[in-house]
Amino acid sequence: MSASTTPATATVVLRPEEWMPRAENHRTRVERFAAPFVARRMAGTKHPVEDFLFTYYTQKPGQLRRWHPGPGVVLAGSSAGERLGWKFYRAAGHDGGAGTGVELDTAAFAAARADAVAFARTILAGTALRPAQFSCFGLHEWAMAYRSEENGIRHEYLPLRLGAEGTDEVVERNRIRCTHFDAFRFYTPQATPLNELRPTRETQRDLEQPGCLHANMDLYKWAYKLSPAIPSELVMDCFELAWDIRIMDMQASPYDLAAWGHEPIRIETPAGKARYVEFQRGFAERSQALRARLLAAAEAIGDAGGTRP
Repeated sequence: MSASTTPATATVVLRPEEWMPRAENHRTRVERFAAPFVARRMAGTKHPVEDFLFTYYTQKPGQLRRWHPGPGVVLAGSSAGERLGWKFYRAAGHDGGAGTGVELDTAAFAAARADAVAFARTILAGTALRPAQFSCFGLHEWAMAYRSEENGIRHEYLPLRLGAEGTDEVVERNRIRCTHFDAFRFYTPQATPLNELRPTRETQRDLEQPGCLHANMDLYKWAYKLSPAIPSELVMDCFELAWDIRIMDMQASPYDLAAWGHEPIRIETPAGKARYVEFQRGFAERSQALRARLLAAAEAIGDAGGTRP
């Protein structure tokens, strides 16, 4: 289990032998995902599943590798001194007698990122309170490939498992009710009117719900957008949830990923739909636990800066 993510009310001083292994463990945890991506980039190759968290989201591997303890923690020792060149870090008022001390300037972060903190609190709190919906069956990916003979497909190097005509038939036979704007905005023009809802950036705070795969992947986005005020253990917990969701999301997509080692979840069949919902419910449960931790951390940051959603 990761360390507590709610910023402490009292300052904790960590000596080098306490915090440096945590920083190294974090880098090791990140490298499992980042190193293959960097190697592919250098080789000029792509992976349709595993590149996503580094290309769709704006957090780069080098940023993710940096370990942050979060608010209320003084890192003691000379090795902490390099952080004085990192944004939102400052020399600590005390270091427990262990030498140079560095800590996060929580008030400065909260003031500089007030809008981001307030919006994250709004999204996280609202989503947590809504009932989860389990009837989308991943059709957002199919809507992005609808009428591919006219529009092309987003992943041009991947074949459609049912072909263009079969993909179109699945879209036309099913009810499509996507609540997530950042999925809906990638629909093909012909698929857009088939969605029962019209999500927008402005209505995002009203529509996000914890059954949505993309809303749950976005927990990683809110975590890194509030870094370094979010402990890196929580950021990586959100990253790993998003990683697992991305795999399932693409398994349920219209693309044939057999060459990449992924068997399809055939959502065009009743058995496939049931399997999808089973995974979706598990992700919703995981996401709600992480969402609560993130919200508690965001509220503490906002309170430090006097902001409200």
